[in-house]
Amino acid sequence: MSDPRADRAAVTPHLVHHVGVFALDFGASEGFYTAALAPLGIEAGYRTDTVAEYWTRGRDTPSLSLETAPSPVDATRGLHLAFEASSTGAVDAFHRAAVAAGGVSRHEPRYWPEYGAYAAFVSDPDGNNIEALIKSSRGR
Repeated sequence: MSDPRADRAAVTPHLVHHVGVFALDFGASEGFYTAALAPLGIEAGYRTDTVAEYWTRGRDTPSLSLETAPSPVDATRGLHLAFEASSTGAVDAFHRAAVAAGGVSRHEPRYWPEYGAYAAFVSDPDGNNIEALIKSSRGR
């Protein structure tokens, strides 16, 4: 049997393995995240009636776990979550899809010189600040 520590040593760890978001209205949030994240190449790789786990095609880490909040006080609020995009066009498509799926635009896509990034910000159904961005060093 192989030593699991040896397997980990060969992999560069991610800053974050997964993030859990607990939604008050799972159906509304699932529709929002599914639509908004698709232009970024992120899809639900695992789904039940109360959980949707999103990751980049072919890689299950890092991931976003969207779950039904057990009660209104358990819903995730005040979160700012940023997803890396592959292009400015993907940021634009994220914003369009997120708003079309019920999100509320916080900031339309534009270049933010203070961050060196092209980014868009949208509120999810629970009011969390969801962002897509591409840093200028990656091909603005």
